[in-house]
Amino acid sequence: MNLENVHPMNNISCLMFPRSTRPLHARATEFLQNQDPDLSDSQRTVREAVGKICSDFPDEYWARVDETHKFPTELYDALARQGWLGICLPQRYGGSELGISEAAVMMQTISESGAGMTGASSIHMNIFGLEPVAKFGTEEQKERWLTPLIAGRERACFGVTEPNTGLDTLKLQSTARRDGEGYKLSGQKIWISTAQRADKILILVRTTPRDQVRKPSQGLSLFYTDLQVPEVDITEIPKMGRAAVDTNTLFFDNWHVPATDRVGPEDEGFKMIIHGMNAERILIGAEALGLGFAAIRRAALYAGERVVFGRPIGQNQGVQHPLAESWMKLEAARNDDLPSCSLV
Repeated sequence: MNLENVHPMNNISCLMFPRSTRPLHARATEFLQNQDPDLSDSQRTVREAVGKICSDFPDEYWARVDETHKFPTELYDALARQGWLGICLPQRYGGSELGISEAAVMMQTISESGAGMTGASSIHMNIFGLEPVAKFGTEEQKERWLTPLIAGRERACFGVTEPNTGLDTLKLQSTARRDGEGYKLSGQKIWISTAQRADKILILVRTTPRDQVRKPSQGLSLFYTDLQVPEVDITEIPKMGRAAVDTNTLFFDNWHVPATDRVGPEDEGFKMIIHGMNAERILIGAEALGLGFAAIRRAALYAGERVVFGRPIGQNQGVQHPLAESWMKLEAARNDDLPSCSLV
């Protein structure tokens, strides 16, 4: 069976079969361009512009930052200079005010470029994290917080998960109690990415005990505040991979946070945080898709280059069929992920 004429291998076959005299990198570019025929004009513009930025960061760069545990500042700054850190945030604060679908395309493109989850998670918080501030913050808070974040002058992290509270957010145990013109926060957070270098944290804590609220979703409050303070002990968690982006445990006791750093009304933080977390799930799916498409591209390129017994291994069905099956699964996942953006 000649898979050059069978969908969905059409795009892969241009890489697997070396009859073309075009350079390999040109065939790889065609592969990327053809895989998203249903993108809108704005989504395609995002993909091309972000892809161009990512092309300046080859595999060697990502291997180096991972081996040296060095945050990918160069990518972060390059995206900030061209305004991509505020892709979903309002234009009046420096953002692009595009939708979640454009953000999903952006994150898939970054991951697919070879940056993987290292590159994607270095800017992840900028893309989804401050949606609660954009929607529920005061005008003064938006001006104070969104503008420097979008410009890349400040970095932020996201503090929800606790040692005994993962997806069951309503069981958070970290607390905030009133103290004059502010609050005193005490507790622990875990698996907090980029906390070593973040200037700010968007943190969800309990302000009213669970047994004193009418609904389980009540009693939690959201704060966006300075992180690098003496009351917060930040300890990095050793990992086997993605070493360039730090992951941490946070311990804090009597951490003073001004009342002006609370986002929205007291005890209503859960419904606000959902505005960011719903988008986050879609963006993580897009990043996983990027990894998958990058793997397929590399496998197809190798299948077209590796010659055994006088012909490329990509001409063997034992290689073609697993690639075709993987391609179809990725396409099915993409056809679920991108349309879901309109539901957020």
